[in-house]
Amino acid sequence: MSDAPPTDGPPPFESPFDDADVEQRIYGVVLQTREPTAASVIADDADCDPKTARKYLGWFAELGVVTEHEGHPTTYERNDEYFEWRRIDRLSTTHTAEELAQRVNELTRRIRTYERRYDASSPSNVDAIAVAESRDDTVVDEVYADLGDWETALQERRRYERARQRRSDRSGRASG
Repeated sequence: MSDAPPTDGPPPFESPFDDADVEQRIYGVVLQTREPTAASVIADDADCDPKTARKYLGWFAELGVVTEHEGHPTTYERNDEYFEWRRIDRLSTTHTAEELAQRVNELTRRIRTYERRYDASSPSNVDAIAVAESRDDTVVDEVYADLGDWETALQERRRYERARQRRSDRSGRASG
């Protein structure tokens, strides 16, 4: 039996970008960045020169992938709005209007089920512990799982509805 690491499968989490070029490594670090971060820190995480990191981060800022915060030092953070736009754009180009509408309807049914189950208009209006205590057969973890799924369904429905509208706008311009 060999102690050598397997060669198939994903890279270890500690170094997921070892085989990537510098641009991909910086992009990968940006994807994991949740707060304004200096280029030198991003360069360390991407295992590259800070000057190279600044070059690519400037380019990513121009594309809208990151938000650049002026200061000393200049910091960068992932632009979540850009990634949301990309998801919606991809949905609108890879699904038909009918598929998008069908998914919106499916998600709406799922959301309505949760609204009835918890007698609330949103997951934020539900006290998970109180619900679990009031129902003998319910574990609080199950309620939290439902609330997470409900919130996910709400977010996904918004995306699919925006994609449906974008697709509709495109076809309206194309035929007009």
